[in-house]
Amino acid sequence: MTKEKLKTILESHLKYLNEEPGGRRANLVGANLEGAYLVGANLVGANLERANLGRSYLEGANFEGAYLVGANLEGANLKGADLDRANLEGANLKGANLREANLVWADLDRANLEGAYLEEASLERANLVGANLENANLEDACLEGAYLRRANLEGANLEGANLEGANLEGVKNYE
Repeated sequence: MTKEKLKTILESHLKYLNEEPGGRRANLVGANLEGAYLVGANLVGANLERANLGRSYLEGANFEGAYLVGANLEGANLKGADLDRANLEGANLKGANLREANLVWADLDRANLEGAYLEEASLERANLVGANLENANLEDACLEGAYLRRANLEGANLEGANLEGANLEGVKNYE
């Protein structure tokens, strides 16, 4: 996708969010945005199903309520991003930087978070059923009330993490 086309889509999406004429919800289904620079972008409610955002710069971006099912975010920088209520079911977030990210009520069912950096991330009430968190760094993360059934926590760093009320039924390699 060209930078110009992406810029047009983002401008139209902003109009959509502001309920202005000519606005249209961003539809980036299957888009190849690998390595894109979208720091601070407003993608609230956008459709990014199966989009390739690998190694993209998304620091501080707003993906609240966005649809990212099956998206590739491997190695992406999402530090401080807002993914509140985002649907990331089956997404690939291997090695992604999610430090201080807001993932409250996010759906990460069967997501691959292997080696992801989630220090101080907010994952309250997040759905992590069957998620792969192998070697993920969850130091000081808040997982209060999160659903971690059948998640893989092998080698994960949970130092200082808040797991109060979290569902850990069938979690693999949790000590």
